[in-house]
Amino acid sequence: MKSNPKKVQTLLEALPFIKKFNEKIVVIKYGGSAQTSPELKEKFAQDILLMYLVGIRPVVVHGGGPMINEMLRNLKIQTEFVDGQRITTPEVMRIVEMVLCGEVNNEIVSLLNYHGAKAIGLNGKDAHFIKAEPKEHAKWGLTGTITDVNADVIHKMLREKFIPVIAPIASGDTMGHPGYNINADFAASQIAKAIGANKVIFMTDTAGVLNKEMELFSSLTEAEVEALKADGTITGGMVPKVDACLEAIDGGVKKAHIIDGRIEHAMLLELFTAEGVGTEITL
Repeated sequence: MKSNPKKVQTLLEALPFIKKFNEKIVVIKYGGSAQTSPELKEKFAQDILLMYLVGIRPVVVHGGGPMINEMLRNLKIQTEFVDGQRITTPEVMRIVEMVLCGEVNNEIVSLLNYHGAKAIGLNGKDAHFIKAEPKEHAKWGLTGTITDVNADVIHKMLREKFIPVIAPIASGDTMGHPGYNINADFAASQIAKAIGANKVIFMTDTAGVLNKEMELFSSLTEAEVEALKADGTITGGMVPKVDACLEAIDGGVKKAHIIDGRIEHAMLLELFTAEGVGTEITL
């Protein structure tokens, strides 16, 4: 009977990380190709299940932009973006909530449960656990900024061994308010802060934060991130990603990670190997 020392060594290398993160809360912002590719969806579910089984307490926050865009196109409803964020009219808000809560959230919950997890879906209107106000200018419509997260709602689910799967919809402060559309990156950041997460992981369609030669930064401090933003190295769609990371670590989250969700099992590689696969951001 043959042994396989390489496989055994891989398991042994993961052991200290498994011990380190046991019972720790990890918030995962799930989006990009990992959310649209059938193969990557399966790998994501397997990763979450493994994290769950080794004692990590995962909390999933998901986006759904491509699916929302497709539905709006099918219904011939116009949508507009400014600085990468959607202007949410009341008509668009109905579609956003329908797709995020009725389609995307249900699919993720079903997938995780099929693989043996104990997942439950919710959005910020449930128990009004996420509250928001309009984004700074009236032009944004029902695109909101989070003002409060009731951490007790999530902690109760975690104590009951559930994996919360959260759609980034927040409640308003008046009866019958349609709710607010929240950027999923910032929703993940705010939730991670509120519940005392050890880590927050942002799954993207890039390798992480790159320098001007397109090489990966494996680790950055807050000061280094600000310098890279100032000199134009970090631009475009990466700016809100790193801002969400900084918001989280300034709020007490120990580390934030930007990883390439196109890589199979990227979360496990980032969590359980010394090299990791993305960019780690700390104070």
